[in-house]
Amino acid sequence: MEKTKILTERLIIRNYEEKDLNDLYEYLSVEEVVRFEPYTAMNLDDVRKNLEWRISSDEIFALELKENGKMNGNIFLGKRECETLELGYVLNRNFWSNGYAFEACSAMCGNVFSKGIHRLEANCDPNNAASWKLLERLGFVREGHLRKDIYFRKDKNGNPIWKDTFIYSKLNDRERQNNIWL
Repeated sequence: MEKTKILTERLIIRNYEEKDLNDLYEYLSVEEVVRFEPYTAMNLDDVRKNLEWRISSDEIFALELKENGKMNGNIFLGKRECETLELGYVLNRNFWSNGYAFEACSAMCGNVFSKGIHRLEANCDPNNAASWKLLERLGFVREGHLRKDIYFRKDKNGNPIWKDTFIYSKLNDRERQNNIWL
């Protein structure tokens, strides 16, 4: 696995390490933080197992504060077909509304586009206004609204709790500037 290290003004975007366990638990154990994710709040054992996956993955990256080394969130870049990546992010609620997600996502978008990625996609719950507003600030375009297309949880009777999805994308500006696509 290739090591990743991207520096922004306030962050180090890097691969996960064993030392991230407590910081990861601090936000993955909070229902408010993961309520729009396909998983529920985790206990320490679940986070330990999840961290093993994160360490071995080349699709998810830790966000570390330069000033104190605290890991305060993550960015996901899932591989898709046709030179496309799916963008996702989760931030510790103690760091919401400080511009960290915008800073990290901007850097990652620039990084992957400079490496020739053609398209970034992001799926977002319409009820997660903070997330879709962030995507729009980043220059993503809403391409669609899928109605009741997915569920992550079931109700007490075992019935799916269906959710809507906003579909967003951002195309590589360098391709546009070079008139590679029209």
